[in-house]
Amino acid sequence: MTQSRKIKDGIANFFTYLASSATFLILIAIFAFVIATGKDTLSMEMLRNDYWSQNYLVEWTDQTQQTFTKPDHLGDEVVYSTKYGIGFTNEINHEKQRLIRVSYIDDDSVFNQSVNATKGPSYGESLTVSIGDQIEKIEGVNATGTTILMGTTFADKAESMVMKLDSTESLTSLYYKTPGGGIWGSLLATLMLIGISLLFALPIGIFAAIYLTEFAQPSKFNSFIERCIEMLAGVPSIIFGLMGIVVLYPITAFFNISGLSILLGGMTMSVMLLPVIIRSVQESLIVVPRDYRSASLSLGASQTQTIFRVILPSALPGILSAILLAVSRIIGESAALIYTMGTFINDAPRVGEGATTLAVHIWSVMSHEQPNFELASAISIIILALVLVLNLSVKLMSRRLNKKLGA
Repeated sequence: MTQSRKIKDGIANFFTYLASSATFLILIAIFAFVIATGKDTLSMEMLRNDYWSQNYLVEWTDQTQQTFTKPDHLGDEVVYSTKYGIGFTNEINHEKQRLIRVSYIDDDSVFNQSVNATKGPSYGESLTVSIGDQIEKIEGVNATGTTILMGTTFADKAESMVMKLDSTESLTSLYYKTPGGGIWGSLLATLMLIGISLLFALPIGIFAAIYLTEFAQPSKFNSFIERCIEMLAGVPSIIFGLMGIVVLYPITAFFNISGLSILLGGMTMSVMLLPVIIRSVQESLIVVPRDYRSASLSLGASQTQTIFRVILPSALPGILSAILLAVSRIIGESAALIYTMGTFINDAPRVGEGATTLAVHIWSVMSHEQPNFELASAISIIILALVLVLNLSVKLMSRRLNKKLGA
């Protein structure tokens, strides 16, 4: 090897290593930023809670006063009212809001004796504050008959609120909220979207790949189909969103759906996934040895029997990889779903109603005047965890299938 050849190879290797190292460092930097920003926000409460808080107003018809003692198991962070037997803590939620949260209630506390003061069918029925609820406003009366107002509405912290609370003789009303800011609805909507999208896309994509690989003969028509599939893979996702709202939206009317919905989003995503599934399944079918086909046909099996009993089982690891790519695309998609599913965060999503996926939820919290990087990063961690679990699951299943087929 000449000296000039060595120099050229060295330069090529240098740029190869440089590009690989840069890619690795960028990937590590992205993961580090997301985890560092969102780890403190990520919690089981965020996963389980609804995004929208429920507001309640309660009042008292009878109050039994007594003196309480702070339980030993409550830490110093719990500010305790010895007059009403209730403890509060100061917290900053993952939406950067300061709040006072109920952390303890004695069984005999008057806070367990309130009734619903909101006008409606349940007016006057028993309704009490629970551990984890957020105190917004408490109204009470002191010994001189003066009204005392307290709570986060009046910029109180737990300490100042308890001081005011213990100075009252009786309570008039309480306005509080249930915990909010969770992503349970978006997580559920994402899973529903995955199921609907694969329900439409998988059968069409797999059968299209079978036709193009096993049945289609070289012709201009089949070549045109192949080029259309390649072109479809390069269409921007926002165009698919416009297609969904114009072309697929009327179809949902047959299901008595009059607005944006998870069904419409799933139908749109199924069209987007077709090129990915078709190409991946085609590749998995092509790599199946021709000897398998010949052996099956020589034993008297028909072409259809050969495809479904020999070729498809052998190509199953590749089909699983196609499903993985499809699911990853669904989880990370946002542009097309903004048009077809909407941007309203639905805590109880249904197939015929609009909702947000995890990716659209990130867009929603980042589109406010004050973007919430912490919550967006926490949701990103969940998305990365889902993709990682899917990857490991597919790898494990593919390995077992390859061993079984090899045996």
